[in-house]
Amino acid sequence: MSKIVVIGIPGEKGLYMADLEVGTIVAFDPPATGALAAANDLRKAGGTVVKGIDFAVAIHSTEAAFSGVFDG
Repeated sequence: MSKIVVIGIPGEKGLYMADLEVGTIVAFDPPATGALAAANDLRKAGGTVVKGIDFAVAIHSTEAAFSGVFDG
């Protein structure tokens, strides 16, 4: 199983790549062609793309996450 996750945040043009084994997150510009570019184009048009992830939630702070808040 992959330990790399690509994340897009609404309102931001670029993407982020999280390496869960190393514990890093870096911003990167999506490729101009290929499947990731097509998925990013769908995202920019308002779509949601999910592949290989079974749980993801945006939470407003780390304190909220550790206290169990699930407010998106």
